[in-house]
Amino acid sequence: MQQLHAYWRMDYIEAPRYPATMKRPFTELPALGDDRAALIVHRSRLSYLVLNRYPYNPGHLLAVPFREVVDLEELSPEERADLMEEIVFGKRLLSSAMKPDGVNVGFNLGSAAGGSIAHLHGHIVPRWNGDNNFMPVLTQTRVLPQALESTWERLTAAVAALATHP
Repeated sequence: MQQLHAYWRMDYIEAPRYPATMKRPFTELPALGDDRAALIVHRSRLSYLVLNRYPYNPGHLLAVPFREVVDLEELSPEERADLMEEIVFGKRLLSSAMKPDGVNVGFNLGSAAGGSIAHLHGHIVPRWNGDNNFMPVLTQTRVLPQALESTWERLTAAVAALATHP
């Protein structure tokens, strides 16, 4: 029998999850007052970028409007524009900090589409050639090579760099 030793995974497994009392995480996270604990990497006037706590790949960001809505059509034109600017900024941020070979961007609208939280959010997923190996296919397990807190530190450092050199 082959064994997979991924000792670093314990940091991810033991990482804090949303508190059990948090019923509306995308509304409550920005109000915590601690962007590091919330894993928020950037805020604009009407939306924000947060690391996905259950990522497909390291650096998987969510672009979330501050106002709680469930569909794109419910956003005002100003909110739509701001959310799209956050998505573009998130892509630039990932490109700068993590150097992916590509990026997936999308929305899961409605429970049948995979939307698990009824608050509109877009996904920005960095991709690397060969990043999808046999683990998800055979064992329904994703292997993430970096802890969320380390990814947060890397991305927030890049936010500062992008702010000084747009």
